[in-house]
Amino acid sequence: MLPYAAYLRVYEPLTAFAEPERSAWAQYADSRDRPRRATALQVEHAQALRRLLAAPPVVVPGQESRDAYVRRSGGMTYVSPWQTRLRSWVAFTRFRDSLPAAVADAFVPAPLADQVTGEFERWKRQSRTVRPHILSSTWHIPIAWFVPFVPAERWLVLTSGPKTDDHAAGGGRVHEGDSPVTPAPVRTLVYVTSMAEARRRVERAVAVVRSGLGEDRAWSEVQTVGWWLAEFHAEALVELDYGGLVQLFDDQALSTDQSVAEASVALAGLEQGKVELTLAMYRRLLTRWRFVRALEAAN
Repeated sequence: MLPYAAYLRVYEPLTAFAEPERSAWAQYADSRDRPRRATALQVEHAQALRRLLAAPPVVVPGQESRDAYVRRSGGMTYVSPWQTRLRSWVAFTRFRDSLPAAVADAFVPAPLADQVTGEFERWKRQSRTVRPHILSSTWHIPIAWFVPFVPAERWLVLTSGPKTDDHAAGGGRVHEGDSPVTPAPVRTLVYVTSMAEARRRVERAVAVVRSGLGEDRAWSEVQTVGWWLAEFHAEALVELDYGGLVQLFDDQALSTDQSVAEASVALAGLEQGKVELTLAMYRRLLTRWRFVRALEAAN
């Protein structure tokens, strides 16, 4: 059972990394011992559980992860480093800021929390950028995450089949495009596109939203996604992975999920001044993901 979370990932080509990191990732990608796509999320989840169940809990790993997600396309190798330490720092900061101090202290004692925060501040002063390759969202997918993709870039796997290294296989597979997609050979829904296409679509969406709704209205997160994408190599790949959220949908619901298409139509309607069409698509998106998000509070 995977965590009910979705992921937005950037895979950079090996050429984006300086030495010795480039050679290290190249060796890692060819290793037989690294976690494969089919089990990588389970490995991440198991490691997180061990840290949380420790006494006291290990809020942030002492060392950065040496694991990554790997893709191969067009004769090139791409990696999306897990960056577990950085992502843990970022997640803990948001968690602590979202709760009253007394409630946050019930999860992590104040002295330990202050120590973790201090370590993060020192790391940021020494690092060039705070740039996780992976964003995660629990119990829902932000609407802005659908913007970088188009329906033809969807890869849906409803049933498992023979496992291959970093490639999907098996019955029940629906692929609607020729994108360099390599999802797990398990029940999966992912979208993958090039960085160039992702940036172009996000830039267009930002312009449309700004013109039609203003700076402080719905879809404002699109700009944040654009800023994040701008931090990476121009030849990178961008992936939206429904992750453990597929467990909240049956096969029919996954097959008919057209969130990316609905976001695209909503933007087109806004651009063309078709208010009713925009509202209809936006409401469909909200209704679908409001139902999923409500499960967080279900007993």
